[in-house]
Amino acid sequence: MQKKEIATNKAPAAIGPYSQAVLIGDTLYTSGQIPIDPATGALVQGGIKEQGTRVFENLKAVLEQAGTDFSKVVKVNVFIADLNDFAALNELYATYFEKPYPARSCVQVSGLPKGALVEIEMIAVL
Repeated sequence: MQKKEIATNKAPAAIGPYSQAVLIGDTLYTSGQIPIDPATGALVQGGIKEQGTRVFENLKAVLEQAGTDFSKVVKVNVFIADLNDFAALNELYATYFEKPYPARSCVQVSGLPKGALVEIEMIAVL
């Protein structure tokens, strides 16, 4: 199978040697998204809800570019700067997903690019 790069200007451009997402067969692997506003290139200000919303909207754009959506996400990896934000992020998460929910991991990390509060990556099918 051949892998295909997925890219959209509705999400932040890759700033290194990686793709926003890669499609292989019917499976899409997204890179981690942080709360960068694609229009300005700046980190979204605010707390976990504001930053989390931007991350999900960035991922939504990548999923749509590949021809899929949140209903076809099968695995989510969440990297969060402070586990005290876990409940608020869960509330936001529930607005983007419906049952059956994707499998998920959530880990607290010591730091994220640009001082972001959250980074999320996904695996989805077409």
